[in-house]
Amino acid sequence: MALGGMFRNAAAIYLHLVGSLQRKKAGASLTQYLHQTLTMPKRLQARRLDGLDKNPWVEFVKLASENDAVNLGQGFPDFPPPDFAVEALRDAVSGNFMLNQYTKAFGYPPLTKILASFFGKLLGQEIDPLKNVLVTVGAYGALFTAFQALVDEGDEVIIIEPFFDCYEPMTLMAGGRPVFVSLKPPPTKDQELDCSSNWQLDPTELASKFTSRTKAIIVNTPNNPLGKVFSKAELELVASLCQQHDVVCITDEVYQWLVYDGYQHISIASLPGMWERTLTIGSAGKTFSATGWKVGWVLGPDSLMKHLRTVHQNSLYHCPTQTQAAVAQSFQREQLHFGQPTSYFVQFPQAVQRKREHMTRSLESVGLRPVISKGSYFLIADISDFKSKMPDLPGAVDEPYDRRFVKWMIKNKGLMAIPVSTFYSQPHQKHFDHYIRFCFVKDESTLQAMDKKLQEWKDELGA
Repeated sequence: MALGGMFRNAAAIYLHLVGSLQRKKAGASLTQYLHQTLTMPKRLQARRLDGLDKNPWVEFVKLASENDAVNLGQGFPDFPPPDFAVEALRDAVSGNFMLNQYTKAFGYPPLTKILASFFGKLLGQEIDPLKNVLVTVGAYGALFTAFQALVDEGDEVIIIEPFFDCYEPMTLMAGGRPVFVSLKPPPTKDQELDCSSNWQLDPTELASKFTSRTKAIIVNTPNNPLGKVFSKAELELVASLCQQHDVVCITDEVYQWLVYDGYQHISIASLPGMWERTLTIGSAGKTFSATGWKVGWVLGPDSLMKHLRTVHQNSLYHCPTQTQAAVAQSFQREQLHFGQPTSYFVQFPQAVQRKREHMTRSLESVGLRPVISKGSYFLIADISDFKSKMPDLPGAVDEPYDRRFVKWMIKNKGLMAIPVSTFYSQPHQKHFDHYIRFCFVKDESTLQAMDKKLQEWKDELGA
């Protein structure tokens, strides 16, 4: 019976192909048609990449370069790291030749040891360098490893908007479903600048996002792009919901040393009952103004970390030894000076706060309305006045206004920023397309170049 069925199926296929061939124009051979029909093109890219190929950074950086614009969009310092960090890297490169070779897969031992010691005091935990610390290729690598290790097909991940733009694609690539909840700005007040701390979560809305399918929530404090530093009360709300619903908290704290105006950074892992369910992510690039070193780390309980180690050992396996050695030496230096006026973690935020104040004053001069940042590299500026005065800037019909405004500003004013709608989910972009993000962690020469462009803009407004 099976053999007879096979022949009947083959005959049916043959008749279908011959019938199709007869309908083709004369000259085509059966062999050619069979080859075209049976040789189907293979899908090259994995389905998990669908919709993730476009990157706004590439577009705006390219446009800024073509127009010789002052780059205030990208989040990196354009000045040297502190002398002690540069010296530490020089020592690592020119000293022990074995630092040219592999080290331990999960982190260079002096680095994991100092991270455990340094952050153990801050978090109130006895941190085991072998079980509770993983060194990664930047905080980006830490985030990717965490998502791959913990997020399964169909799991929900709560993402607080505005969010660092990699959180959504990393959730999707892991098979998860992003669930968004927005920080809400306060009502606009004339003549008074808004402050990032005024942007709040609605507790009821946040609670409604937690379901039986929620695997994780990601908290970014200080927040990129907003510059919000989450308060203890806000973190306690998140903590209580995580514990109530058995949810993991992935906390991105790369800007923890950059807080201003007397604000204090609080790690949610330090709150009661949260160490056991929190992954705390940090960055040497942001800590020591050396973003090209690409050294990051994750701290957390072994019950979570063991799964990250599984991903790490089967993907990256190892991070560059020399930069790890330089970061270890830099942290050892900071541990000796911690809390003192000589500490880089004291001096650097003070210097950066002055840069923030400089940029805030300058942007105001042309009618931009900065939202006062309390942390991170960034501030956002309200462009509502421009949206009402020149609503019809060139661009696609469905293109958010802030994207069109940034392109106009690059081409006509020589200044680059990043549209804030980039940091929102698609359905929410239209509600936040009247803000643009600036990076103020820039060299004095860059800020002076900004001032020159803004003065020219101001002169045009006054003409």
